[in-house]
Amino acid sequence: MLANAAFGFVNHLLDGEDWARARLKPFAGQTARLDLGALKLPFEITAEGRFRAGNTDGEAAVIITLPAQAPILAVTDRPALLAAAQISGSAELADTLRFVFSHLQWDVESDLALLLGDIAARRLVQGGRQVSRLPLALAKNLALNLAEYLSEENQTLARRRDVASFCAEVDTLNAEVSGLEARLSILEG
Repeated sequence: MLANAAFGFVNHLLDGEDWARARLKPFAGQTARLDLGALKLPFEITAEGRFRAGNTDGEAAVIITLPAQAPILAVTDRPALLAAAQISGSAELADTLRFVFSHLQWDVESDLALLLGDIAARRLVQGGRQVSRLPLALAKNLALNLAEYLSEENQTLARRRDVASFCAEVDTLNAEVSGLEARLSILEG
């Protein structure tokens, strides 16, 4: 049931991308398996360039092993998920699957527009983007405020200008010591 839902979603994405189905069609009938820990999802490529839940008995031409944090990365950082995925087996099919999965995009707004209408879908997607950026903005502001407190009020951290001034003074002192050593060597000689 999980496999049918997962491949149903991927097939929905493939239905909107003719280029992806065209790349998959030459591999019709070949099988692959998606491994996520104990979960094994075998699938087959159909003649239409879509995916169908496959047979668990046969040997897969390609095995895609995903890291344990794959569900979270799928939502938050797809490039990191694709980089962490290990693909083994038929090189040509593996390369095609990697290309298709890395370039397949979900047009959330278009799907929501079918349910809610264009304007509501647009506003919902824009609101979702703003909400998704909120934790990053909060973390950035917190880090800047903490750095300011530690350097200005608590003085646990040195300020950049103070460090630069200290380094300049050390360089001056080094130059003066070198000059003094040169004079001493002249006097000794």
